[in-house]
Amino acid sequence: MAAADLSFPLFWREEGDLENDMGAQKDAAFGGRKTAAVVLDRKESATGQWRMDGIIGGPQAGFNAAREGRRRHRQQHDEAAHVHRIHWKGMRRLIVTLFLAAATAAAQPLAQAIEAQLAAPAARRAIWAVHVRDLSTKQTLYAHNVAIPFTPASNTKLFSTALALTRLGPEHRFLTRVLAPAAPDAAGVVHGPLVLVGGGDPTLSGRAYPYEKDAKPQPPLGPLEALADAVAAAGVRLVHGGVIGDDTLYPYEPHPEGWTVDDTVWEYGSALSALILNDNAFVLSVRPPRRAGEPVTTVVYPPHDAVTVHNTVRGGPGLPNAIRMERAPGSSVIRVSGTAPVGGAPLTQRVAFDDPALAAAQIFQRLLEERGVTFRGAARARHRYAGQPYREPEGVELAQRISPPLRQILQVVNKVSQNLHAEIALREVARVARGDGSREAAIEELTVFLRSLGIPNDHHDFLDGSGLSRKTLVTASATTRLLEWMAASPHAAEYLDLLPVGGEDGSLSYRFNKSAGATALRAKTGTLAHVSGLSGYILSGDQPRLAFSIYLNHANMNSSAGRALLDKITEEILRSVGP
Repeated sequence: MAAADLSFPLFWREEGDLENDMGAQKDAAFGGRKTAAVVLDRKESATGQWRMDGIIGGPQAGFNAAREGRRRHRQQHDEAAHVHRIHWKGMRRLIVTLFLAAATAAAQPLAQAIEAQLAAPAARRAIWAVHVRDLSTKQTLYAHNVAIPFTPASNTKLFSTALALTRLGPEHRFLTRVLAPAAPDAAGVVHGPLVLVGGGDPTLSGRAYPYEKDAKPQPPLGPLEALADAVAAAGVRLVHGGVIGDDTLYPYEPHPEGWTVDDTVWEYGSALSALILNDNAFVLSVRPPRRAGEPVTTVVYPPHDAVTVHNTVRGGPGLPNAIRMERAPGSSVIRVSGTAPVGGAPLTQRVAFDDPALAAAQIFQRLLEERGVTFRGAARARHRYAGQPYREPEGVELAQRISPPLRQILQVVNKVSQNLHAEIALREVARVARGDGSREAAIEELTVFLRSLGIPNDHHDFLDGSGLSRKTLVTASATTRLLEWMAASPHAAEYLDLLPVGGEDGSLSYRFNKSAGATALRAKTGTLAHVSGLSGYILSGDQPRLAFSIYLNHANMNSSAGRALLDKITEEILRSVGP
């Protein structure tokens, strides 16, 4: 498809469609009439005979004359209408031609600049989709492979966050509770387990809300410690049972289809659960010796019982800093090996909990023990699997925590590209809208939402809400349609605030920082092996002027090289708006 071809088929009606709009104007000019209203001229007063177009006769002749007159009037009207149609058709063609010529001329420099980037030898080693839309004129400025589904990586989050913002509203909140079978008795005894009930809150961590680029992280267990303080303040001293980590609000489907097994080992692929602690991950630090003769040590934080570290790292003066960390999928054993110099830098890795609800229960029980509570039982998890009905946990509430508003949570999702939180947003929409927080219900709800925007099913195939799935597909034109719709929605300003700012914050902190006018860029990044994406807006003032989507797939190059190519195209789009 030629770059300047602005008439490529879209799956929604373009605003400003001249053929349709001019047709509507023509009908309005005719007042909606399709035939002439005049059928009879007048009756001759002197003779009592009918006169039509100069024909005079008796009653039968008058009838015949009237019929002939009607026929001739219809013929004249049809001829006039035919001439009128030819006139309108010619005018329409002329106007459309002139309009498209003007739009093509305006888009020509941008199209040539993008084509030059795509023709570069490195760019030709991959498959590209590029779509640029002018939001003020509702015209396409550039289109390349826009109807071919691509792997979008984390550009998927544009869809899940738009859905959540629209369906749940920016002030939606999540609730975490601690329940007991009954209030503690006079001696502080609870006869039964404590239940830590997950409400889908992804903010039980040390993250600062609202998002700030350079905010200092708070203690990771701060929110859970506050709940433990409240339970201790309620007078609990002895629990006949352990802590149950209850994540039954959503069916237990920890990993969406299309995530790879190695994804699930680390924090970026942590298991999905309605009970979320510290992004469902812990930190493993490997610390080289500070002095000769000291061992290499490992620290797990927050400490819990579900992981074993097998440390064989050799430390000593002059040794290279070559520490390796390995964990088989599903294994509770992490093997740390290699060498470390004296005084070397520590290696830190965020590792996913295998069972987040169990880990949260174990850590919460330990926090309560530190506060003087004794337990007569071990911590355990309670899950609900797909197809099983949901039953609201019952008991006396001892403590609760309400999350920050959804708009702040979604800002973290898009600014730092947080996968788990994106999946939670998608599940929560399904739970609220359908009473079913399953992955299947969530994808169906997203499909219905996109159809309401005019995006048909064959332009997307979502398997998750974060883009970590290699099976998720979407077209560039579906992405720009979403962006265009959100820019005109009641939540336009809030949606814009979710996106990283070029050269300033989030995943764009260190990109475009040497580009003129980079702060006019608001866009979502996306990176997987062989995949890169960037989609968002170019602002004019404080309002979106252009919506764009760029996807790079099948790139046999390192991620930084792919991003560099993608950024060059983005800079051309940014430059086209001017200062």
